[in-house]
Amino acid sequence: MPQLMIVSMLLFFGLTVPVAVSIGLASIFGVAWDGHMPWMVIAQQLYAALDKYPLVAVPFFILAGNLMEASGISDRMVEFAKSVVGGMQGGLAVSCVLTCMIFAAVAGSSVATTFAVGAILIPAMVRHGYPKPFAASLQASAAELGVIIPPSIPMILFAVSTDTSVGELFIAGIGPGILIAGAMMCYVWLYARVNGYGKQDGQNRIALGPAFRQAWLALLMPVIILGGIYGGVFTPTEASAIAVVYALVVGMFVYRTLTVPRLSEALRRSVISTAVIMFVIANAGIFGFLLNRAGIPAALGAWLGMIFTGKYSFLLGINVALFLIGMFIETSASIVVLAPLLLPVAMSFGVDTAHFGVIMVVNLALGMVTPPFGVNLFAACAVANITLERLIRPLLPFVLVVFACLMLITYMPSISLFLKELAYGPA
Repeated sequence: MPQLMIVSMLLFFGLTVPVAVSIGLASIFGVAWDGHMPWMVIAQQLYAALDKYPLVAVPFFILAGNLMEASGISDRMVEFAKSVVGGMQGGLAVSCVLTCMIFAAVAGSSVATTFAVGAILIPAMVRHGYPKPFAASLQASAAELGVIIPPSIPMILFAVSTDTSVGELFIAGIGPGILIAGAMMCYVWLYARVNGYGKQDGQNRIALGPAFRQAWLALLMPVIILGGIYGGVFTPTEASAIAVVYALVVGMFVYRTLTVPRLSEALRRSVISTAVIMFVIANAGIFGFLLNRAGIPAALGAWLGMIFTGKYSFLLGINVALFLIGMFIETSASIVVLAPLLLPVAMSFGVDTAHFGVIMVVNLALGMVTPPFGVNLFAACAVANITLERLIRPLLPFVLVVFACLMLITYMPSISLFLKELAYGPA
């Protein structure tokens, strides 16, 4: 049965059937092949996969990000970031990374970050003389921070799939997110200096004081959300609802930029995005149930135990495998299918649960900016009105920068675990 399911799933992938549908059809084949399993199992497992309280945070964080974009909160974050770092040569490119960091601390989605920030900064960078392919590649890559810096929807999915703490994963993602953002800022600053771009980036820049007064309510949003979570005031799931309420109040009654048509569009996009993710999770729930029933996790653990002799070789092999998988399979689907299979093996090698979750999320986030199915690339291409082929060459250095950071995160666990151990104590 497992062989049939995996082969049929890969066949459907090859036929360009959507990921969630491919997983669901493969699961149906598995139930049919078993012969003794009642068809009611499919409905039961669909429900069981979605009947998890932390998943409530997913639609709320998606809606919060869309409300921020619709109400112009992202515009104010961009102006604040430009006021901080935009005065130096290459400052506009650096401010793109900084804005993505700030926006990521509420939205939890890299695609939302690409559209919200890219719609403002890609045209601005082009006007200041940056090549359009570079600007689009930078935006697509920096938007990865949306799924690394908490709150992160992929981290919620990992936690739900493996019954681990959402709070521990969130706090473990802060260090890696800062590391990747800092490395990207250094690279784009050097790129601008070497190639002579961004000498006029300080033009039309608002001073820090006025920019902060204009954006302080927007900047307060991630402080409330993350501060409330780590201060024990509310859970990550409750924080997602508070983020939506805060974005609504600020957008409609303070800034007064969130009109009824914009609110309607934000709700529509949020419903579509949520439905896609939940459909993937539900189908992956059936698939995972059948694999567990067939004893695949134990067999996989024994097989990997024979191949890899220690923790470090195991982590290297997993990183290579996840990098290749991320190029072809959507991040959410990869997490909900693979995390329950790989985490027990990682723990048998002595890898901390939160550390492995961060490794998996950072690695699969690379898949969002690598062809042929990088969703951030398609979003950046749509914003910049440019073909995917023109992004490949300027994109490679960003992939190398993130991959180098991934290696540091993998082999220096303290980057992920330092804050977690301060907050929760040693594992």
